[in-house]
Amino acid sequence: MRGISRRGLLGAGAGAAAAIGIAGCTSTSKGENGTSGQDGQGKGDPGDRPNPSPSSDGRPLGDGSTADTGKQPHQPQRPVPLEPGQTPPQFVVFSWDGAGEVGNGLFPRFLKLAKDHGAAMTFFLSGLYLLPESKKTLYRPPNNGIGASDIGYLKDENIRRTLACVRQAWLDGHEIGTHFNGHFCGGRGSVGNWSSADWQSEIDQAVKFVTEWKTNTGRRDLDPLPFDYRKELVGARTPCLLGQDKLLPTAKKLGWRYDASSPGGTQRWPAKRQGLWDLPLQAVPFPGHSFEVLSMDYNILANQSKNSTQGMPSRFPGWRKQATEAYLAGFTRAYESNRAPLFIGNHFEQWNGGIYMDAVEEALKGMAGKKDVRLVSFRQFVDWLDVQDPKILAKLRTLGVGQTPAGGWNGFLRAV
Repeated sequence: MRGISRRGLLGAGAGAAAAIGIAGCTSTSKGENGTSGQDGQGKGDPGDRPNPSPSSDGRPLGDGSTADTGKQPHQPQRPVPLEPGQTPPQFVVFSWDGAGEVGNGLFPRFLKLAKDHGAAMTFFLSGLYLLPESKKTLYRPPNNGIGASDIGYLKDENIRRTLACVRQAWLDGHEIGTHFNGHFCGGRGSVGNWSSADWQSEIDQAVKFVTEWKTNTGRRDLDPLPFDYRKELVGARTPCLLGQDKLLPTAKKLGWRYDASSPGGTQRWPAKRQGLWDLPLQAVPFPGHSFEVLSMDYNILANQSKNSTQGMPSRFPGWRKQATEAYLAGFTRAYESNRAPLFIGNHFEQWNGGIYMDAVEEALKGMAGKKDVRLVSFRQFVDWLDVQDPKILAKLRTLGVGQTPAGGWNGFLRAV
């Protein structure tokens, strides 16, 4: 489909813009009052979230980089199957590739936005963002040189910031997935050419960088990440949306539950592929054009400033409005018709003056609070899918893009 690009989907690197005056994530060293400084409670928590915050101590795992602190706080009630004739919820998943905090304040900005509007999100963490550049020889990327990476290693201070934000994200109820490591999209070493064994190696290394950051950074004064990453990790998005076919066998073997790497999906109810839920970025209406655009910041940019991240400033206001309206048009089309879930992908970036970050914020605000709308993580969404009657889901998949059930929802699903 025209307007859909798979190039240039890079996470924020070490060269990102300087801080913009937004408060950072909570970060507390051991010995600073003996607690984590982040209780996980907050205004606007989605649904009924009775779980108390876990202990900041927990059971240390490995070298103490992570800890088993118990059940994740701020999770919705256990999902239940749709009743006959019931209208499905409108699910929206906001997700972030890379998930590194480089001092520009974007990670904490969207954690606050989520808390203020009762949203959960998925953060696809690049494992490399927890590995100091001084230790880059520990990374052995498949089919690439030792320590090579197409995204920048983070400065030590930004590794600390990223740890603080990932910690806060989990305590706030968000999902921590993976965006793997070196983000190779071109040439012979591209992830699109990797074998299933290559993906296994890349995943093992990503997990190792997350679970051994204390050893690699030497920072033993910081609190551990409060989760067992090997158990928490149930899904991913590949760099540039490449390589899914060979990834899926490995992901299935690892017990993962979904993959969010397919490009060019349509706004229809998802199905499983090789045993995992296939949750693609989707084509949404692109205001002012006859074609649709992929539901990700970079792909909108590619159609506005021709892949340049520094377009003409005079165009920024119009582009910002167009990006916001694209997301909202995709939402409205689904909300008023087949109720297919909407998946939106982002990077912590300041392309074209930061207009895409503003567009995501305005779009989320325009969706939050509406009847039946649930702003959830991918993991929470597949929790819901997994308890539904397969016949109900199959019936939902018969609805085309923008198609409203004939006779309304009551008759459509009651007949299953």
